[in-house]
Amino acid sequence: MRYPRDLQGYGAVPPHPRWPRDARIAVQFVINYEEGGENAVIHGDAASESFLSDIAGAEPWPGQRHWNMESLYEYGARAGFWRLHRMFVRRDIPVTVYGVATALARSPVQVAAMQEAGWEIASHGLKWIEYRGFSRDEEREHIRRAIRLHEQVTGERPRGWYTGRCSVNTVELVASEGGFDYISDAYADDLPYWTRAGGRDQLIIPYTLDANDMRFAVAQGFGSGDEFFAYLRDSFDTLYAEGCEEQPRMLSVGLHCRLAGRPGRAAALKRFIEHASGHAHVWFARRIDIAHHWRRTHPPRRARVRPSTLDHGGFVEMFGEVFEHSPWIADRAWHGELGPAHDTPEGLHSALARVFRSAGTEERLGVLRAHPDLGGRLAAARRLTPSSQAEQASAGLDALTDAERARFQELNRTYVERHGFPFIIAVRDHDRTGILQAFETRIGNDRDSEIREACLQVERIAGLRIREIMEPDAP
Repeated sequence: MRYPRDLQGYGAVPPHPRWPRDARIAVQFVINYEEGGENAVIHGDAASESFLSDIAGAEPWPGQRHWNMESLYEYGARAGFWRLHRMFVRRDIPVTVYGVATALARSPVQVAAMQEAGWEIASHGLKWIEYRGFSRDEEREHIRRAIRLHEQVTGERPRGWYTGRCSVNTVELVASEGGFDYISDAYADDLPYWTRAGGRDQLIIPYTLDANDMRFAVAQGFGSGDEFFAYLRDSFDTLYAEGCEEQPRMLSVGLHCRLAGRPGRAAALKRFIEHASGHAHVWFARRIDIAHHWRRTHPPRRARVRPSTLDHGGFVEMFGEVFEHSPWIADRAWHGELGPAHDTPEGLHSALARVFRSAGTEERLGVLRAHPDLGGRLAAARRLTPSSQAEQASAGLDALTDAERARFQELNRTYVERHGFPFIIAVRDHDRTGILQAFETRIGNDRDSEIREACLQVERIAGLRIREIMEPDAP
């Protein structure tokens, strides 16, 4: 089974964005232009719109026009857009527009104003409708039509994409189209990231549903402009502080003409813009600017080894000896749940160690017994596995004096007689003196305690071997 979701991400230390002018935070405003592209019977849809309006608890009206709903969307185009336009243009703050293609086609004057302001117009799909029930072919056709109509209306094809009300197929379908510098149908991170989708490396610039005026139109959302401002301010302040103390961050703010374009909400937005503008080292950017910067600064990099993508034979061949002479562990791990989280040394070690820990007592003892004696006859005859040979050599166990070899052989014999398996220690963590001291200390332990310790050492050895395979150049 392959688990497709990536819960690993950048981990504890994200990459340094190296924003222009040493910015500590990149702030990005999105205006969603959906008015004229929403569900409506006169648009050929089965029912009226019911999403993201000031009508509480709105429901679709099958086969009927919803006059009030249409009127609220019209406000966005007629008044709200221009209020937001003036606010950003006067402050010379760049904007990305998520433009629904059919909405843009019905708003030529607004499109001209966007272009005159130098705003990016990314694609927000063909229509502002729900795509979860679409077949792959139907959604692909809508994507194709959206691109074509967008180009006809604006004079150029979109370079960014955000469906919003997307399906599980959206990112793959848009990526496979091949012409997008970024896709934003994800909320998975504070920074852009690369993913494999549609057979290519695709840049994802995550969007936001929390720093978003849509929460004025959903349950338990913003009840006032003060709440909206406070949330945006706190989001900015947190990310800005992290950007100054740790590594720079990114903040996306989502706006809708019919929501933030209302006077009371616009006042809160204005206060936030003034708050953010009052800080040094803030980069106000369009999403396309962020995409171009990220590609230059952090181009896609393929991992040398991606275990979750290997076939069974390749996986067992590469990792079958991580646990000494025990390829059954790799075999069972491959048949388990592997995904992107296991494409790191830590992640793969977790998958293999789970198999080892869940095995029966005799199976685990078999792994312990498969390990060679330290400095024993196999080492002298150079009959160790390549991994064991390199490990023992790293601690100088291949160059023992006659007296040291005799002492190790005596300890090996006594240890095996007492415990039933060879003495095991992660030799890369020790030198010869430390190994000998541990040997002499542990030989007197009771058998159960020594089994537990030996299993821990086996897992530690496996972790070191995995890292050597996956990161051969790491120090």
